[in-house]
Amino acid sequence: MALSPYFPGHGDPRYGVAHYDLDLRYRLSTNWLSGTATLSARTVEPLVDLELDLGPFRVNSAKVDGVGVRHTHRAGRLRVLLDRPRPADAPLSIEIAYAGRPHPVASPFGGVGWEELTDGAMVASQPTGAPSWFPCNDRPDDKATYSLTVSTASAYQVLTNRAPVARRRAAGATTWVFAPTEPMATYLASVQIGRYQTSEGLACPARLAGKARHDFGRQSQMMALFTERFGPYPFAGYTAVVTDDDLEIPVEAQGLSIFGRNHVDGRRGFERLVAHELAHQWFGNSLTLARWNDIWLHEGFAAYAEWIWSEASGGESAAELAARWHQRLSAMPQDFTLADPGPALLFDDRVYKRGALTLHHLRTTMGDAAFFSMVRAWTAAHRHGSVSTAAFLAHAPSELEPLLSSWLYGRALPRFP
Repeated sequence: MALSPYFPGHGDPRYGVAHYDLDLRYRLSTNWLSGTATLSARTVEPLVDLELDLGPFRVNSAKVDGVGVRHTHRAGRLRVLLDRPRPADAPLSIEIAYAGRPHPVASPFGGVGWEELTDGAMVASQPTGAPSWFPCNDRPDDKATYSLTVSTASAYQVLTNRAPVARRRAAGATTWVFAPTEPMATYLASVQIGRYQTSEGLACPARLAGKARHDFGRQSQMMALFTERFGPYPFAGYTAVVTDDDLEIPVEAQGLSIFGRNHVDGRRGFERLVAHELAHQWFGNSLTLARWNDIWLHEGFAAYAEWIWSEASGGESAAELAARWHQRLSAMPQDFTLADPGPALLFDDRVYKRGALTLHHLRTTMGDAAFFSMVRAWTAAHRHGSVSTAAFLAHAPSELEPLLSSWLYGRALPRFP
């Protein structure tokens, strides 16, 4: 298994991680994070060393199966030298103690990962920001479960991918203990720290609560619609987090999504994004691409979910939206293939909309009953797993492979019915 050609400096395919146990302490006043990460891993091939992805923290110690081992740490890669060779398929417990000032990881799309807010902190790691706050095997196909413990000032609330199961308060700090997650990719692990008011799937600053409750007030209806169309919701809960800072775009994590205060206007002006991020819980978080070239399997479905919500909630129909976007894309450069757009176009809006058009063409050809039955079978077959374009082609009706291939592998925009 080769490293991703999109982000070749991330991940080590020679082993896999089954579980991360993260014990973190964060001091907001100085942006200081210290932690111990314990990884339950298993070798894929015989190993004498392994590599983890980790930002510019000080590594205080590294242990394997309880034994202190030598390590080197440079350019975002932590190389751990095993105390003795391990054969293939051998279990490993890797413990890393580290500390430092977390900050976003540089990427072609700007900094991603741990960010200081005006009054708090947030994590939005897509695609390669996970090393900004914990040592990991940063590959989207290496899904693992997570247990998190986070200690910080008691004036702040901590939110992560699962609900807290315990809180302990001492000397002005509160330790939050969170339930283990379902399997997830490293970039979907998240921590949000802020002065939040929480209720009914929404966490936001108190001063924005009225507008935010209105703007996010139809999430339960979206959830019901998407459950009907896509299959059962795949996680234990869902929270939309609104920070008290502006954000360029909303970002999903597993079991939660993060919006900026600029996405709240009291008029549901950004409701399509609310639908988009919720849909990612099925497409992106439960079903996660194994390789970044297959990003359309996330963004195409999420963009199409916007159209599905629009037509179900009294807005424009999916057919009307598809016709408009086909016309727009026809006037734009057609210089990529949807199934492999290249790292520079990974989050290009043309990828999103061409993915949505692909699905709408498939829907109009199959009919609603057959199309949504196929989608529900797709989410059920790969629940909490990894997916690929090849797997989707194998899942779709074989007689429609030429139609799908024209959208996925051809550069020219196919004609639209």
